[in-house]
Amino acid sequence: MEEPLKRTCLHDSHVALGAQMSTFAGYDMPIQYAGIIEEHNAVRRHCGMFDVSHMGEIVISGPQSEEFTGHVFTNDVRGIRAGKVLYGMMLYPDGGVVDDLLVYKMDDQKWLLVVNASNVDKDFEWLSKQASGYDVRLDNLSDFYGEIALQGPEAEKVTAEVLGMDLKDLEFYTFRIEPYRMDSAAGAISGLPAGSVEPLIVSRTGYTGEDGFEFYGSFALIRSIWDRLLASGVTPCGLGCRDTLRFEVGLPLYGHELSSDITPLEAGLGMFVKTDKPEFIGKEAILSQKEKGLDRKCAGIELKDKAIPRAGYPVESCGVQIGTVTTGYNSISTGKSVCMAMLKKDYTVPGTEVQVRIRKKVFPGVVCKKRFYDKNYKK
Repeated sequence: MEEPLKRTCLHDSHVALGAQMSTFAGYDMPIQYAGIIEEHNAVRRHCGMFDVSHMGEIVISGPQSEEFTGHVFTNDVRGIRAGKVLYGMMLYPDGGVVDDLLVYKMDDQKWLLVVNASNVDKDFEWLSKQASGYDVRLDNLSDFYGEIALQGPEAEKVTAEVLGMDLKDLEFYTFRIEPYRMDSAAGAISGLPAGSVEPLIVSRTGYTGEDGFEFYGSFALIRSIWDRLLASGVTPCGLGCRDTLRFEVGLPLYGHELSSDITPLEAGLGMFVKTDKPEFIGKEAILSQKEKGLDRKCAGIELKDKAIPRAGYPVESCGVQIGTVTTGYNSISTGKSVCMAMLKKDYTVPGTEVQVRIRKKVFPGVVCKKRFYDKNYKK
């Protein structure tokens, strides 16, 4: 018997807005509202907001929390200050990826891991197995946090004008905890008195290639923020354009550019794997792969025609398959038909001519960098 679909704390709003809903990671999630192109362009040119409450939140706490976090995480958490966010991966011993994630240092004995929605249970089980012998506590708080991503060049301005938060000094990949005053409606829903203040985690992070923020808090808090942003005219955006946006700037999606069968080096994410730190799960496998050299690597391909390459389509050279498309679209921001693909290493040199087989036809293309649109982060 199938488990019923989960719903985020903003589900009723999506339905009321007439969103096209679909199943994702066990949740009933909005794919689009007005349309993927309109929502995509709103984020690139102004700002848009996403319900990402389906993402997972796992807390590691205790005297050995830094040591344990460093043991399971490829990036180097040693000595970073509270308020810093790091991107990296958890690896299997063979170098395959358990998940890619963000790590938030709350304080010296508390770390928040934000993981992919489809991997929450797997990640928590994996972490629990690795924690043996460490003086740490693991808490899966995914069912208690809501999350909104506000993304786009006007995100800072909107946050100040609508939410009353001055975040101009919040640096890229850092966070702080803001005291957020509930409005009367949110207070009534949560059972809290109107005007009560709750802690809100605000980070200058995102998954679109644009400046923006991610807000984590209680369900009532997230509903309050969503309603205020919606009333101010911010465009609600679905998972459809979340994928087109991240793809254009070369950001990976677990299950496509990363997986248990794809290492960070093959994905082109070696900068987030710090092999100079003493140890982490998978380090030996990564060092071995570095020494032997890669057999394959993720690269970009631009097609010369308007055909759309989809995940799983074969990439060929002179009739011989040399790789597979991992993600492909007609790029909304550039108008080009492009894709990311896992290719044999010899074919990943920019300028190499290849062909993508789409159904029964073969379309010519050329290998290029996998970032098809320049990122516009605030540094």
